[in-house]
Amino acid sequence: MPGYMNRSLSDSWGTPSKIKEKYKNYYDPCPFPKPAEYNGLDKDWLPHKLVFVNPPYSNIKPWAKKCHDTFIEAKNKGIPIKIDLLIPARTDTTYFHDYIYNIAEIKFIKGRLKFVDLTGVSKKVTSAPFPSIVCSYYNKPDNV
Repeated sequence: MPGYMNRSLSDSWGTPSKIKEKYKNYYDPCPFPKPAEYNGLDKDWLPHKLVFVNPPYSNIKPWAKKCHDTFIEAKNKGIPIKIDLLIPARTDTTYFHDYIYNIAEIKFIKGRLKFVDLTGVSKKVTSAPFPSIVCSYYNKPDNV
């Protein structure tokens, strides 16, 4: 028996509807069904002011970096912005310490999120095999 969880064979897991509803007015740089064709990493997030990121969990680091860099840019320019990043609670990773810890507010989600298989293979929601967190980067300039 391996001492670790097997990695999912797919990144096609939809944001739970309860969370999706909370962020319905936010810009989504990782839209399904074709996030590979729409590369939110290449887009400018600053004009949107409200950004919700549920990145492909097989490649979180560049998304965490983009959240961090966009937040720092907004802060330096005095532009108000709120970016929420939904990811597994992997606090031991390099990207967590480089781009999240001591920069974003971290909110632990109670229980396991239930994701929807967007490929249609599984007809039921599936509990994540890991705890989740929302990392909130929030900048409200002093003069607002």
